[in-house]
Amino acid sequence: MHPVIFSIGPLTVYSFGVMLAIAFLTAAHVVQRELARKGLDPELASSFVLWAAIGGLVGSRILSLVEDWQGFLEHPLGFIFTGAGFVFYGGLVGGFVTVSLVIWRRGLPWLRVVDCIAPGLAVGQAIGRIGCQLAGDGDWGKPSTLPWAMSYPNAIIGWEAWTSANGLPADVRVHPAPIYETIAYTAVFLVLWRRRRTPHPDGFMLWLYLLLSGAMRFLVEFVRINAPVALGLTEAQLISLAIMLAGSVQIWRSSGPAAVTAPAATGPAAR
Repeated sequence: MHPVIFSIGPLTVYSFGVMLAIAFLTAAHVVQRELARKGLDPELASSFVLWAAIGGLVGSRILSLVEDWQGFLEHPLGFIFTGAGFVFYGGLVGGFVTVSLVIWRRGLPWLRVVDCIAPGLAVGQAIGRIGCQLAGDGDWGKPSTLPWAMSYPNAIIGWEAWTSANGLPADVRVHPAPIYETIAYTAVFLVLWRRRRTPHPDGFMLWLYLLLSGAMRFLVEFVRINAPVALGLTEAQLISLAIMLAGSVQIWRSSGPAAVTAPAATGPAAR
């Protein structure tokens, strides 16, 4: 775990920021390839990723504020401008809204475009969680005795407070939940990337992404430290169930006899 890569005078380069940048660049490349393959302008990828980043950061911060309203009231400016405490599902919704606005403003076919974006989302998540692992930003798992369990003594946020609050020693070993999520979202990406060439109705890739990513997050939550909020499930698990349901319903609707898919574009970018 290495929260800080290096420091030169007042300049500090954080591992989470570096991995986030790599995640966005990789996602942009994936989206660009898919746009070209479907006969759309590949140069739109950078615009989509930029607005996804803006909307994602804002949405993530808003959800973290809702989750810790008391912390916001106690230190409002510090809470807003800290580099920690981002919540994924808030970022997903925020990015979804901003990118959708860009798509509609440009008059593009929304379902076809989001199909191109879905694999990029999955690979971006996989890389982003590497940043979470390196930084130790509070999303580790429960105590574990498994051979790969580890401690986060250099975590950028929360480790000392969490161990102290739970009566645990500072060197307690826990599930490396970010690594689990990296593996899970990489698997989602590989499924989407393989499935993208199979004829399907526009929108199918997004629905499949929602189903698979929701299922992965639901399962990983069982070993994370988030507290249950209802029915013995965490907030993230409840949101995951809603996302899985939405994806499943849309897949079922799109698999009907009326579903028609236009042939995918071919060419150098499609290979």
